Amino acid sequence: MELDDLLKLIDHVSKSKLDDFCYETGEIKLRLKKNAAKEIVVQQKEVKNAASEFAIVQNCEDAVGADTSKKSDEASSDKYIDSPLVGIFYTAPGEGEAPFVSVGDRVKKGQTLGIVEAMKLMHEITCEQNGIVKEICAQNGDAVEYGQKLFIIEEA
Repeated sequence: MELDDLLKLIDHVSKSKLDDFCYETGEIKLRLKKNAAKEIVVQQKEVKNAASEFAIVQNCEDAVGADTSKKSDEASSDKYIDSPLVGIFYTAPGEGEAPFVSVGDRVKKGQTLGIVEAMKLMHEITCEQNGIVKEICAQNGDAVEYGQKLFIIEEA
């Protein structure tokens, strides 16, 4: 399965009402879950020239080094926008251009907040609700991990 196909599949599943999705071929088993423990399981069975079987199981919060020093008084109406994949995070559409958003900006659902580049493909990070940008958690040009917090949006 090519990366582009995998990204399309993840996008379709995330936009659907499915909570759990499993895809199997002769070599690959892919399972996507949402609204549970945010767990992704990828297993690759026997493949020629592979040293051994491997499995990647990752709890998104633990994998990205969740901030354990969160303020206890942080509002529950805050929405975290996480990176949907591993890549390079950009706050602007191009070098020398104005950023998509800044802290304190009012944003609308569907508005582009940033971009994550992976394998020369640009993936827009969009806002999931109307609100105000409370924090931008990554810097322009930072390498980001899947599930890493990129933005905190305060409900307006």
